[in-house]
Formats: sequence, structure tokens, C-alpha cells
Amino acid sequence: MKDPLETKYAALKDPGIRAFMIAGERFYPANAVSFTLTEQRDFYDLYCAHFRKPRPENIAAKDFAVGPVICRLYEPKPSKDLPVMIYLHGGGYMLGGLESHDDVCAEISARADIAVVGVNYRLAPEHPFPAAFDDAWAVLQHLSGQFDKIIVGGDSAGGNLSAALALKARDFGGPEIAGQVLIYPGLGGDITKGSYISQANAPGLATKDVLYYRDIYKGGSHKFAEPLRETNLAGLPPAFMVAAGLDPLHDDCGSYADKLRAAGVPAHVRHEPLLVHSFLRARHMSDPARESFA
Repeated sequence: MKDPLETKYAALKDPGIRAFMIAGERFYPANAVSFTLTEQRDFYDLYCAHFRKPRPENIAAKDFAVGPVICRLYEPKPSKDLPVMIYLHGGGYMLGGLESHDDVCAEISARADIAVVGVNYRLAPEHPFPAAFDDAWAVLQHLSGQFDKIIVGGDSAGGNLSAALALKARDFGGPEIAGQVLIYPGLGGDITKGSYISQANAPGLATKDVLYYRDIYKGGSHKFAEPLRETNLAGLPPAFMVAAGLDPLHDDCGSYADKLRAAGVPAHVRHEPLLVHSFLRARHMSDPARESFA
């Protein structure tokens, strides 16, 4: 008898992404948002652990604290003066932490030859907006005196937090941010248009799930929760964005890039027509995901 998951994902053109989705759903069910918070977090932890890879051998990692916020610094060995990326993990503002994205942060550090700092920000719904954002802001301020060049970046909810950090740093006159890397970010786009309609039932993330996570976060219409609401993007750092084609959040990247360019800010969007939300975890299974990560 044929595996029903193979039938469900048969239309996905990349075999690596098909295998990724089939394997992932065995740990994190498609209807996960209908389960309790504890169950969702357990699903996610198992899901992340299944796809996690060992850190590259040349990467040293150590934990440190910024007040109550635990962070993890990744550096190539031997240690040297490097730019730093503050990496904010995805997970719908309510899932994940240092362990869920440990291998992603370590591989970015190794392959880009930079320092990376993962941030264990507070999670909703226990800590709604602006708790996660405030934690990320505290880490940015702390690191500004230690590194000459700071990049902010993250995937999904972490991409949202990164864009919001860039806005606040601009508004408050610093700390200076050299660039922002937003990987399939949710930036508060109009759910009645574009990819929110065409990809409403995309594999891995549906538009109804986006609404669920927005409600969990409780950021409302604040521009630090929905950066696309900002009307003046002048003075922001250059942006590199990755948009997954099979993702309701796809058009958020294009909308934000258009507004950045209109304000004179360099912005580049890498479109990935074959890839799904959360494809970073498929970077060792799928050729398009591997190329995008590279």
C-alpha cells in the first residue's frame, strides 16, 4: 500500500523537498496548531532534532547571557576579529530556541567565516509582543560595543524580528547595522492578496497558520511587529531576502524590497520557486535548498 504522505506531496517537483516534507510530517503534523502548546513544542523539538546536523569541526560555541537572555556565540577557530550576525530563530514566535537552530547558526558561521550569535528570546503566548523584540534589542545593544560590524538575520519569525531591529536602530540613531538577512520572513503583508491567496494551502505553512501565529504574537498593527506598515524606509541597512515560492509569505519579501528600493536602500530578493517554508532544514537533502543556503 502506498504511503499516503507520498501521495500528498507527489506534486512537489524537487525530490529532496518531497522527502523533506514526508519525513517532517512524521514528527510535526500538518495540523499542529490544533494541538496544545506543550504538544506543539514537543513536535517541533523532535522535528528539529531529526534534521539537525553536527556542528562543523572548526566552529567553537559558547553560551553567555545578556541579562536574562541566554545567547550562543559561534566562531571559527582560531578566534579572530570578524563581523557578527545576530541570528533570530523561526518558530512562529512560540517555538524553538538555541537548540532548534544550533546547526544552522554553526554552518552560517563556518561557511561565511563570521561570528554568529543565536538568541534565546522569550516566546509567546506566555510572553507576547514586544517581549521577543525587546530581548533581541537588548542583545543588539550589548554586542554593539564588541563588534565593529553587525548584521541582523533570521528565518520566518526571526526574519520579522530582524527587520524590526533594523527599523528601531534607524529610528533611535543606532546601534549601526551593516545589513539585514531575511529568510522567508513574515513582515505583516496583506492576507487578502498575492501569495497569501495563491499559496493559501502551501505545504508546510498555510495562510490560516500565519494568522494563528500573528494572533499568538499579539503585535497588532505596530510597525515593529509588522514592518511593512512603516511608510518611510529611508536610512535602513541593505537587505538580502530569500522568498520560497511555495509559501504564503513569499510576497512579503517583494513588497518590502520594493519599499526599500523606493527609499534608496539596496535590496535583493532571491526567489526559490521549488522551495517551501522552512526549507533551511532541507539544505542537506535538496539541491535547490543546498544552493540557496550556500
